[in-house]
Amino acid sequence: MKLLNLVSGAAALGFSVFASTAAVAQEAAEAVPNPGNNAWMMTATVLVLLMILPGLALFYGGLTRSKNMLSTMTQIGATACLAMLIWVMWGYSLAFGDTTYEGTLGLFISGGSYFLAGTDASSTAATFTDEVISKYVFISFQMTFAAITAALILGATAERMKFSAVMAFVPIWLTIVYFPIAHMVWAGGGLLFEDGALDFAGGTVVHINAGVSGLVLAYLLGKRRGYPNEPMPPHSMVMTMIGTGLLWVGWFGFNAGSALEADGSAGLAMINTFVATAAGALTWMVIEKMAGHKGSALGFCSGVIAGLVAVTPAAGNSGPFGAILLGILSSIVCYFFVAKVKAKFGYDDSLDAFGIHGVGGIVGAIGTAVVYQPWIGGPGDGSVALGSQLWIQTFGVLVTIAWAGIGTLVAAMIVKAVIGLRVTEEAEVDGLDISEHGERAYN
Repeated sequence: MKLLNLVSGAAALGFSVFASTAAVAQEAAEAVPNPGNNAWMMTATVLVLLMILPGLALFYGGLTRSKNMLSTMTQIGATACLAMLIWVMWGYSLAFGDTTYEGTLGLFISGGSYFLAGTDASSTAATFTDEVISKYVFISFQMTFAAITAALILGATAERMKFSAVMAFVPIWLTIVYFPIAHMVWAGGGLLFEDGALDFAGGTVVHINAGVSGLVLAYLLGKRRGYPNEPMPPHSMVMTMIGTGLLWVGWFGFNAGSALEADGSAGLAMINTFVATAAGALTWMVIEKMAGHKGSALGFCSGVIAGLVAVTPAAGNSGPFGAILLGILSSIVCYFFVAKVKAKFGYDDSLDAFGIHGVGGIVGAIGTAVVYQPWIGGPGDGSVALGSQLWIQTFGVLVTIAWAGIGTLVAAMIVKAVIGLRVTEEAEVDGLDISEHGERAYN
């Protein structure tokens, strides 16, 4: 009997150890990134880089005069590079760091991950389900968002801002504007995240943020010499059209990648990125025709971007037909701001960074409250009433506008006091390509 008890005890102990080991092994297995999700997120990250170089560089570059083509592209490339380095040094920590602060501070920033401390190849980042992805992949993905947001601002300042001023402005702006807004919207514990704001891929964080910041800079810089009396047409719509195509392709990484997995939510974001954009492009051309003009390539490109911007916060928060409505509405409102409001108020938003990104972002962010509802085909469960979600979205927009506007003003005034913002009149007449970089786009 003693022998039997001993054997039974040993067996029980063995089973217990085995079960415990199996449970630990299962738990460890759950923490291993799915290779398919990791592969998709690495692809999405590269697609967002495609949006910057060459996408945005060609899009903006083609819209400028030929004497400013290279300076525009160089500012975009250098801004993106600077943002990437700042991101791994302190940007990621402020936006998504491992240390969460208690109280008010935690609503706006995090910390503890400076210079990516504590991160290695085995580190993982959470997604929206039980899955995880490699932390380095998540950090890289979010890095490209910081880079393109800073670069988007340059559409409002094109053809008159010093290269040195851009390089001084970007680190300050990222630190006091972008990183806190990214934390507020996308990080657990962030002010707008906890409020229930819906921003799937960056309507507030990227587009309203960049558009409003660009508008503030445009006012501080003043108008380009000769604007608006002197014609300043795009020097190469071919370049702009190529850039538009690259932006649209890259935007699938931007929107579908924000699902953080290769799942149904990414698929929803993907189809919405197709149809909202198509609706926006055609709507802009129809409006041109109704206004007595010809449907233009510039109108097509503008409509593409208006549709893309508006669907960004709604990419995974809308059904396809809700996305189409957003694309149409965004084109209508953005056209009005670009063609009418800008002239009425007299600000020189050179390449319509505010008129399309800022305004389209506002339309998309607020409109997301509507298209999210199940009665219009959205993925919401109806647990939050439309009126409540509309206020949450509007509050998020107001916070973003205020934070970006004030923060940009502070950053710009610092740079203006130290090195100045604008090139000399002679440099502007000669063109920034030759005066700032000593080369020409075309020889």
